[in-house]
Order: sequence, then C-alpha cells, then structure tokens
Amino acid sequence: MFAKRKKRPFIEVTKLSSLIAEDVEITGDVHFSGGIRIDGRIQGNVVARAADGPTRALLVLSDKGRIEGTVNCGDAVINGTVVGDLVVEHFLELQSNARVSGTIRYEHLQMDVGAAVDGKLVKAEATAAADNVVELAMDKAVGAERR
Repeated sequence: MFAKRKKRPFIEVTKLSSLIAEDVEITGDVHFSGGIRIDGRIQGNVVARAADGPTRALLVLSDKGRIEGTVNCGDAVINGTVVGDLVVEHFLELQSNARVSGTIRYEHLQMDVGAAVDGKLVKAEATAAADNVVELAMDKAVGAERR
C-alpha cells in the first residue's frame, strides 16, 4: 500500500519549436534539434541533432502525419504513419492511430490500444548503466593471469 512507485519516464512537450503543417510535403532528409511536430508528409529520414546537455530532441507525429524513411530521435510521440525504422533513444509513445512498418528500437515504450506495428520491437539497454561499470584492479590482475 505504501510501497514506493517507480518513476515513469516523461516527455517535455513544451520544447516543440517547429511545425510541418498538414499541407506541406517534404522530399529529402529533415534534421532538427529541440522539438518538431509533423502534421504533413516527409519522404526522407527524420534525424535529431545531438543536443548539448541532458535534453533530448522530441518528435511528435500527428494522426495526419506520415514519414517514409528512418526516424532517429531522443523522445517520440507517434500517432501517424511511419514506413521505415524508428530509433528512439529514450521514451516512445505509440498512440492509438500509430502505424509503424519497420524495426522499432526504444528504451521505454508506451503503446495504446489500436496502435499497429508491422516489424520488430527491440528494447535497447540503458546506456547510463553500462557507463557506470567499474573494473576493480584485482579483477584486472586475475583476468591478465588467465590470459
């Protein structure tokens, strides 16, 4: 009853700074930082630039939006169609109208009833945990003797 609850991952929606409107079609790659909302259509890759600091780039794809190409970003909320691989470094939310054809790589996933995936779901391991591994000097000596 009084057990500690796990902290759920969250997305900062306030960082959306760009919009590709419903009547816009782009052929070619789109690179962004901060946040972008896509209501239109993109035939090309959608790639987030590496951010300075702890902030992650956010992609929001509305139910009217469509991307035909690879998507790579920090956080994503998908409610439209993605035809291609989807790589999300942190948190991915697939809303009820989401349609994804391709491999999805994610760290945290929330998938609503009605969302459809035609491909593979691959959970990525948290990189922070791997960076914190420390090899003790004694372990190094034992490993060297075994070689």
